Amino acid sequence: MRSTSGPQGPPTEYRIAMRKVSGLLLATERRAITGLAGLYATRMLGLFMVLPVLALYADDLAGATPLLVGLALGIYGLTQAVLQIPFGLLSDRLGRKPVIAFGLVLFMLGSLVAAQADTIGVVILGRCLQGSGAVAAAIMALLADQTREQVRTAAMATIGLSIGVAFAVAMVLGPWLAADYGLAGVFWFTAALALLGLGVLWKLVPPAPRRVRHRDVGMDREQLRGILARSDLWRMDLSIFALHLVLMAIFVAVPFRLVNAGIAEPQHGLVYLGVMLLAFVAMVPLVIVAEKRRRMKSMCLAAITGITLSLFGLAGLGEGTWALFGWLLLFFIAFNLLEATLPSMLSKLAPAGAKGTAMGVYSTSQFLGAFLGGVLGGWLAQQWGLSAVFIGCGLLGLAWLAAMVGMTPPRHLSSEVVALDDHEQDDALETLMARFADVAGVEDVLVVPEERLAYLKVDRQRLDEQALARLTGSGNPHSGT
Repeated sequence: MRSTSGPQGPPTEYRIAMRKVSGLLLATERRAITGLAGLYATRMLGLFMVLPVLALYADDLAGATPLLVGLALGIYGLTQAVLQIPFGLLSDRLGRKPVIAFGLVLFMLGSLVAAQADTIGVVILGRCLQGSGAVAAAIMALLADQTREQVRTAAMATIGLSIGVAFAVAMVLGPWLAADYGLAGVFWFTAALALLGLGVLWKLVPPAPRRVRHRDVGMDREQLRGILARSDLWRMDLSIFALHLVLMAIFVAVPFRLVNAGIAEPQHGLVYLGVMLLAFVAMVPLVIVAEKRRRMKSMCLAAITGITLSLFGLAGLGEGTWALFGWLLLFFIAFNLLEATLPSMLSKLAPAGAKGTAMGVYSTSQFLGAFLGGVLGGWLAQQWGLSAVFIGCGLLGLAWLAAMVGMTPPRHLSSEVVALDDHEQDDALETLMARFADVAGVEDVLVVPEERLAYLKVDRQRLDEQALARLTGSGNPHSGT
């Protein structure tokens, strides 16, 4: 099943789709979108609040070393990567809500374990349990069950937006909670968030009318080999892997950089608040340029370059509070730009009907990057000090940039999911593939008779929408990404 996890926001075309269909949502769809977006956001808030504070407060934990602190930061990514697909498959068999509820209970249990920890080993166990509640795929599948094809893009965009907001809030709220209540207070708060999530799941989210497979959301094992063989998709997987590796690694060291710059620990939340707000404002026009002016590759390379420069800057090439603020701002502008554009690029590159599988591999790469980033950052800090963390990540950034320079700019194709007539015979549906392919602007098509759906990749500038509407027997095809 597809899992979407981590700080990211919807690209421009997602927001356009959301505006187009906002008036078409049914009451049950509004409840489902609101409830599941809130559920996803609170879960991500709990996972990320520890990021800016764990390294600072680990001195109170017996046995803490930089390596073990890094492991505690990133271990959730390993359990997420291993368990996201099994949880998704279980939700197909046992039902979405029971599996999501079980995952939230695991998350709450992990938070309670970490809240009562007095050793770094117990914190690692708690974080491992937090990550083992890998319900992102089940949440996305439930959202797909609850929404029609023509509004699903807007629903997914809401989830993406909620994740981005949750990450920014976590960076601000974590330091403020830790300053008043210590590291244990952060974990007690995340346990309360999990309990709140259970209430939202059972009281706000309506019962799913059906459980079906969604190729635009879920993993299809038959497509996996073809997806793994695509070098263009591998570059997207490499990018999200490297991005989250770097993010997790530097937070072994960034909090100490702030302390060394004379910023008291209770004030770290204000620093992150300023950085996040300015980074978001600066990122928006860059996303618009990437999407509207078709500069995806150049914006991607510029963002990787910006991250690499900021890492070397954080290593000590620029001294002082304002220099530190500037390097952090550059890092998060580039980080947010990639978080917004990489999923859009992946969607453009994925074959028709294979976006869910491509996103599953992409998400697994993201989780593994977070895990290895925590370990690498801790190891570098333990062996050679804080500056080595930034230098090591900067060298990785250079290798990442070299790997991406040769990428082919993605064609600006959009996805359409078209519901087919339930009364058509299966053999008639199979002949539709050729008829869809003959429509101007349709670049790729997959007709799935058993799902009564057609998955299309279209060039909107060339698309003959009237011909497509006549073929589907409806006024307009269902909008996709």
